[in-house]
Amino acid sequence: MEAAGQVFSGRGYHAASMEEIAARVGISAAALYRHFPNKYALFAECATVMVDRLVAALDEAPADAALPDVLGALTRVTIAHRTSGGLYRWEARYLDRDDRRLLGAKFEQVVTRVTEVVRRERPLPDERLRAVAALGAIGSITMHHTTVAQRRIEEMLVASAMRVAATEPGSAAGSAGLVELPAQPVPRTRRAEILAAAIPLFARDGFANVTNGQIAQAVGLAPSAIYRHYPGKVDILVAACLQAAGLLAQAVERSQRDGQSLVALAAAYVAYSFEQNALTSIAEAEIAGLPDDLRRPLILAQREHIAVWEQQLRAVRPELDPRQARLLVHAGFGVVVEAGRALRWQDTPGHREAVTAMVLEALTRDDSPSGS
Repeated sequence: MEAAGQVFSGRGYHAASMEEIAARVGISAAALYRHFPNKYALFAECATVMVDRLVAALDEAPADAALPDVLGALTRVTIAHRTSGGLYRWEARYLDRDDRRLLGAKFEQVVTRVTEVVRRERPLPDERLRAVAALGAIGSITMHHTTVAQRRIEEMLVASAMRVAATEPGSAAGSAGLVELPAQPVPRTRRAEILAAAIPLFARDGFANVTNGQIAQAVGLAPSAIYRHYPGKVDILVAACLQAAGLLAQAVERSQRDGQSLVALAAAYVAYSFEQNALTSIAEAEIAGLPDDLRRPLILAQREHIAVWEQQLRAVRPELDPRQARLLVHAGFGVVVEAGRALRWQDTPGHREAVTAMVLEALTRDDSPSGS
């Protein structure tokens, strides 16, 4: 199960193979099939392993456990299964409806328990949103490979999640006014029309489940006409990821135009995430399954973006080394993903400001025992 979770998380469900999973365990594919009848059965069980562990950790905690203890228990489980634990975030859309519903019900148990503790200890509005965002900060550790001492990871993530859970409404008031995002490109060519039609399909159903015929139908073309503009479906996906990277880079550049500011950077990233959530989900979910030569420029763009965040964060918190800063930057990204989903990506100034406030709280103070 652990090996399969790592392969599914690293390569995506459709790119992973039973042979690769078996090789990682040191057995034959035939031996693997004696335990699981097919790849989907293995995938469905992997998708629920992390949440089952989180539910078990909460069941073991006393009913009156304090928020740091609850978040600490969830953080330890998440760190322990870091390489396979991110499967639920993007790949779960490939589950059948019943399995997806079961996974959602289990996560609801976790969210409900954390919300109850947040309500009891941090009685402010939007306690569920703050609980979900705090869990996003913790879960972020499954989405990157930054290495920091395990004890320090736990301290930093728990402290970050605690601050998110205690975010006061209005603490980032006016942040939406800091943002001037680039306009979405208007599709003026057939190639651009194909890309614009493919993006919502990829975001809704997953790249592997979308056919060229569906894309062609959305544009009003015969399926064979797609190949006049893109050699293959994967080239449409790469174009979408590059568009996402380009729009985000422009948003960051504009946010820093009148002087560098972590607040402006956070506000721009949140605004971009709300306006371009389909593009964002594609870029995050599908990049792992791309061939190395196609993935390389996208990885480089991601690193350049994170480097801007590191620089801004270390200017505010010079006690952080680069890896610690990167860890917190990813925690901030996790807040945006989970809070945005909880808000169904309804783009309003109030939602942008609430999420921006939680991102800044995730980043800008260190209340952990070994912090400065």
